[in-house]
Formats: sequence, C-alpha cells, structure tokens
Amino acid sequence: MAGNSDPLTPRAKLAVTAGKAVAAASRAAGRGSGSVIGGRVALKLDPDLLARLAQNLDCVLVSATNGKTTTTRLIAEALRAAGPVVSNALGANMPAGITSALAGGSDAKFGVIEVDEKYLAGVARDTDPKCIALLNLSRDQLDRAAETRMLAENWREGLAGSKAVIVANADDPLVVWAASSSPNVIWVAAGQMWKDDAWSCPSCGGVMQRPGDDWFCGECGFRRPTPSWALSGDHVLDPHGSAWPIHLQLPGRANKANAASSAAVAAVFGVPPQVALERMYQVQAVAGRYDVVQFEGRDLRLLLAKNPAGWLETFSLIDPPPTPVILSVNARSADGTDTSWLWDVDYTRLTGHPICVVGDRRLDLAVRLEVANQQFQVCENLDQAVQLCPPGRIEVIANYTAFQDLRRRVGN
Repeated sequence: MAGNSDPLTPRAKLAVTAGKAVAAASRAAGRGSGSVIGGRVALKLDPDLLARLAQNLDCVLVSATNGKTTTTRLIAEALRAAGPVVSNALGANMPAGITSALAGGSDAKFGVIEVDEKYLAGVARDTDPKCIALLNLSRDQLDRAAETRMLAENWREGLAGSKAVIVANADDPLVVWAASSSPNVIWVAAGQMWKDDAWSCPSCGGVMQRPGDDWFCGECGFRRPTPSWALSGDHVLDPHGSAWPIHLQLPGRANKANAASSAAVAAVFGVPPQVALERMYQVQAVAGRYDVVQFEGRDLRLLLAKNPAGWLETFSLIDPPPTPVILSVNARSADGTDTSWLWDVDYTRLTGHPICVVGDRRLDLAVRLEVANQQFQVCENLDQAVQLCPPGRIEVIANYTAFQDLRRRVGN
C-alpha cells in the first residue's frame, strides 16, 4: 500500500541505476526505448526489484488479448484525478518492461500496469495489486501462446484466492471462468463481438448456448454472471443504475467497452464515474493507434489489429467505401509466426473498398482476399500502395510489427 518509507535496498538502487544507464545507452544507439533491456539488467542485479518498486504503490493490472494498452491509458488518465500515476504506457508488458516503467515513477501513488496474458499470475504475485482488470481472451500468436482455454486456466489458478478486486468482462465466458476463482469480482457487461473462441464451455467442454446477449452451458449450468456495471450505447451504467455519458476521442464500440471497464476500475480507487470518464477524453491516440498522419499528400489513419477479434472490431471503425484500405501483415516473432489466423477473419466486410496489400506476408493475405472475392493489389511497400490511392483519407490496418514498420516510415 502507498506510504512514504523508501522500500529500496542499496542493491535495488544499484539495479535501478544500472537499468536506467543501459536503457539510455540503448536509446542513444537508436535501438528503441531501451525499457526492456534496462529492465532485464535491473532484474538480473535484483530479482526482487519489481516487488520492491510496487511496494509503495496502489497497483492495478490490466490483461487481455485485445484492448489492454488502450485500457491502461484510460485508467491511468482517470486515476490521475486522485494522485500521480506511473504506467508502462508504451506497452512493454512483460516483467522487464514493467520493472523499467515502475523504476521511473518515484513520486507515484498509483501503478497502472499492462501485463501480457502469459505473465499475469507472476506479476500479480510480485505487485500485490489492489485491482486486476480482465477484458477478454481470444486466439493470438498461435505458435506460442497455446490455446485460449490454457491461458484462462493459468489465470484461474494464478488468481485463486487473490486479495485483489477483479474487474472482469461478464460477456466473455473464458474471462468469467478465469475470474470465478477469486472471492471479490466486479462484473462489467462490456460486450463481445468476437465469439469464436468461446463456443465450448471452459468448465466442462459442453456446448455454449447464446440466446441474445446472454450465454450459458447447457451441460453444467456455468452461466453469465449478473453485471453491476454495463456499457449501454454511449453510456456507462454504474451499480446504482445511473447512466454516465462516454465522450472519447478514440473511435469505435470496443473503446467504449474499454472505457466502461476503466470506469469500474477507477471506482475501486475512489474516483467517481463522471470524473473518470471526463478525464478519459484527454486520450487522443495510444502508442500511435488511431493517429491520422499526413504522408505523400494523403491522410493515413493508423489502425492496429493483431488477431481475428481485433480485425473484426477494426472493420467496424473504418470509413465506408470507397475509402481505400491498406492492409499490412508480418509474421515475425513478436507477431507469432503462424498466419493461419487470417482464415478466421471475415474479409468480405471490406467489399467495395479498394484494397492494397503490403508487409512481409502480403502473399498469404493476398490468397485469403482472393478466396473472399475481394479486389486488391499487392504492393512492394507502403509508398507504392499510397501512390495507388487517390488524395484524401486512407485507412491503414496492420498487425504488430507491421504497425511499428509503418510508424517508422511515416515518421510517427
């Protein structure tokens, strides 16, 4: 819990100093932010450093397959109403990156921490969080993340008996099953557009029934819990039944859902919904996502979509035809090297849009679009794709490393 005593031992202080020096050297060499390598060095020198850094903070952990970076930003904005916040806002969400971020926040009261799904249980042990937000679980990085039910089981075991308040999405059966081992859960009806990872019951394997917005298992009776918070159109409904308007600069239904979960988290820390939601309006873009940049005389809107659930939400954001769309897919280690997930994405939603395809795996994507009867052109690079589009707005959708490549090219 928050206090004023200095939790850092001489060894920990040395580790922090060394980590910052290595990070600075990495930045100077043009190798990115340096937060991951700095954190690795610091943890080598003091393996307990993350726990020591978190000791004086009231922490909230945010984990999910989709939306965790944005939700972390929204929660951080909301909690700044109650005191200084330290956060891994750029998305370095494994222990090294988290350690590096917390080492930079000596005066903070709150730690708002995005955590990779696979590391949630360990980071929760180290940071003793006051609150954990669980948004969704869907297929991602198929070559190494295993399947979603195994992740849900890791969460369920890792969070069993946790003292943290769990804020969980009542509309995702995998999240509900994972969170149900915890004694203190606040359920949020945040919605779930992508349902293809939850047709079988995570508890018994039976077939899920999905009448309307409800869900339950016909075999074992595992069912959707009654939410106390809900997204309703452009409003968040709180546990007292009051409706609070959501005003975001970020587009789409998914971000309203992120705001609803963020408001529920803020309330755990004593920040009322009206204050929390008003502060969320400050967030314009998240690590380049949703930014509109000028490039070659066009307005490119940069959209990140890493897996089928993300692509489905992103298609609902884009301007109607005939707005051109550039799609970019890589399959480097940070993306997952298996591109079979492309076959789970409904590309018929792009009918009527002129499409250009770029990225390392543009030919994999081209085959998928061919089967979906889409009109497209394969291009060598972003510059060529942009030249094929008329002046005006272009929607650019890319997966993780492809998105980083695009940001570098457009100077974002």
